[in-house]
Amino acid sequence: MSEQAAATRQGQPRDPWADLVDYWIDRCERGVLFADVLRQRGNQYHEHMAEQVPHVLSFEAALVADGRKLERPVNYGLVRIEPPQGTVIDPKKRPFVVADPRAGHGPGIGGFKADSEIGVALRAGHPCYFIGFLPNPMPGQTVEDVMKAEASFLEKVIELHPEADGKPAVVGNCQAGWQIMMTAAIRPDLFGPIIIAGAPLSYWAGRRGQNPMRYTGGMLGGSWLTALAGDLGHGIFDGAWLVQNFESLNPANTWWGKSYNLYAKIDTEAQRYLGFEKWWGGHVLLNAQEMQYIADKLFVGNRLATAELVTSDNDRIDLRKIRSPIIVFCSKGDNITPPPQALGWITDLYRDVNDIRAHGQTIVYCVHESIGHLGIFVSGSVAKKEHDEFASNIDFIDVLPPGLYEAVLTPRSEAGSDEAGLIAGDYLVRFVARSIDDVKSIVAPDPEDERRFAAVDRISQINLGLYRTFMQPWVQAMVSAPAADWMRQMHPQRLKYELFSDNNPWLALLEDTAEQIRQNRHPAAPGNPFIQAECKVSENIESALNAAGKLRDRLVEESFLAIYGSPFLQSLVGLGDKDTPPRQRPGEDPEDRAFVQARIADLRGRIAQGGPREAWVRALIFIRLPGAAADERAFNLLRRIREERGGNMTVSQFKALVRDQFLMLLIAQDEAIAALPTLLAGVPAEQRDEALAELRRTILATGLLDEEGQRRLARVESIFGKTIPRSAVQAANASSAGPAEATPLRPRARRRAS
Repeated sequence: MSEQAAATRQGQPRDPWADLVDYWIDRCERGVLFADVLRQRGNQYHEHMAEQVPHVLSFEAALVADGRKLERPVNYGLVRIEPPQGTVIDPKKRPFVVADPRAGHGPGIGGFKADSEIGVALRAGHPCYFIGFLPNPMPGQTVEDVMKAEASFLEKVIELHPEADGKPAVVGNCQAGWQIMMTAAIRPDLFGPIIIAGAPLSYWAGRRGQNPMRYTGGMLGGSWLTALAGDLGHGIFDGAWLVQNFESLNPANTWWGKSYNLYAKIDTEAQRYLGFEKWWGGHVLLNAQEMQYIADKLFVGNRLATAELVTSDNDRIDLRKIRSPIIVFCSKGDNITPPPQALGWITDLYRDVNDIRAHGQTIVYCVHESIGHLGIFVSGSVAKKEHDEFASNIDFIDVLPPGLYEAVLTPRSEAGSDEAGLIAGDYLVRFVARSIDDVKSIVAPDPEDERRFAAVDRISQINLGLYRTFMQPWVQAMVSAPAADWMRQMHPQRLKYELFSDNNPWLALLEDTAEQIRQNRHPAAPGNPFIQAECKVSENIESALNAAGKLRDRLVEESFLAIYGSPFLQSLVGLGDKDTPPRQRPGEDPEDRAFVQARIADLRGRIAQGGPREAWVRALIFIRLPGAAADERAFNLLRRIREERGGNMTVSQFKALVRDQFLMLLIAQDEAIAALPTLLAGVPAEQRDEALAELRRTILATGLLDEEGQRRLARVESIFGKTIPRSAVQAANASSAGPAEATPLRPRARRRAS
């Protein structure tokens, strides 16, 4: 403790000159230490980029498949994550596959630390794999080639886990999310549940005053600058440009906040800062044609959500063909992929929930209130909550009936008693049925805005055509490979690492000086008024930069709306007819309509087919339908009953059973319930009693049953031939207790009610 601080503690008046001296010494020391951390950052950058396979995974991994050896080679690879010591992996659990975005940075952010997407999957006992990539693309590599490689990787994972209880669960972060969704639309047979985190799928969506990034393409005149950047790179697009675009969204943090936070906390913040910068500075490259496809077809053209993309094999990329549950995780605090862009594809593709059900799809969404874009994959708090619950309940999600749901997470302490231990994690997960209108309230679709973005798309095509005709030949002729490489090295995102590193001879004395300061550090006391004044100045600078950023965004938005909302411009590009939507919603293929009709006929024909198992599941769904929510406690009880009975039904088989019975109730409820006695014909009374007891135990696992649910339970009881006292049901509702006191299963041979 300094003499000044000691004097203050003893009640003596502060000496402003002593405070100034303490602050000045501390400030100079922090300046040297700050510069030394930047030097370490530069050295770390050079070491990282010199690695054969640069990544930031904090887990050991072994190569399983090399995309460079495929028929259409790509710079992607599949690795198996080695579980940390003490982590037990269940070979019968479905594997998890985590795919990172190739959006300017290198791979590994999905496993950046122990509390991560990979970490929670391993702790839940799942085998885990990771899809990463090298810094340089393979010659001629395309987006479609990457899709085929991802399909090949999943085939390999399925081959390695023949005993797994379900297809692989796949996590796609940011741009890997739309890449995974495109692959799943072409090869739906390879996928289990799909989790897309912070992934943009509807690129025109957004709210005015909140999501300025969507205007960028229009203000630059479309994608011709993407083509120019690719030509200046001699056929290579530099991912550093994407990183710079991200940084421009938040000038206060980019130009001041991040650096000042390091400077102010230089004694404690250095390692965290260096750890993140290792990933942030690991820039990767894309082929020019890859980036052009992404800009034209997705960012500007927005063709994914309306099934307008067709592969070279003439396969239409229609997201409605995905048969696996889709979990969409997004955040209101994400300024790169806001909720409208993460969820807008749902309102683009489907008229209502019945339309979703007709395609046999299950869609779950979860909207975080505040976390930023990177926090969706990096934040430990998010990993320990949302990602942990998704991993723990992945089989539950897989058996949800077709429809649209919102994942609602309630802390265990607020979920009521759980004496039977049916809540898997720290939160109770419920999947609440939602309508398309619920999603529209988040997406807020605006037909006039859509017409503006359609005008951007057409202007982009015109400008790109003009560039390719009149400028591209000259640019390509002037730029050589060495010149392109030199320009990449001079990019501001790379130059800052070069200037502050041991490659700079002017910093030769910095390391020794910084080490001496660390050995004899003189930090100013926290109560030093000059430290407080410094913090206040920093807050004012950050506020000014935030205000400037908001002013810029408002001017960009107003300019965009005025330019592309002009009736003259819209008429000039063929959008003058206000009665014609600028973007047609995808129609139904005759094959799809025929499939749906055949499926309905098949389900109707099988309503009276089956046995006690089908009757039990049908009765369970019938009783719970009015509640419009699925609770993890009921599913975990079902799983426990199956284990107690030694049942051999896989998750996939149970999923098919649940879906069939749900759809039968949906299309012909009265007929389906009337057929229950037929399904129970020949079943001994003792087995009916036991099945009914387990049905009640499962129904009351959540502790809640409304009046309509009680009426339906009574109807099912009469069909099964046993009446359970109504007082028991009402008592369970009043106490919200779990199933601990429910009628126990008899310990003798228990064949199946599950």
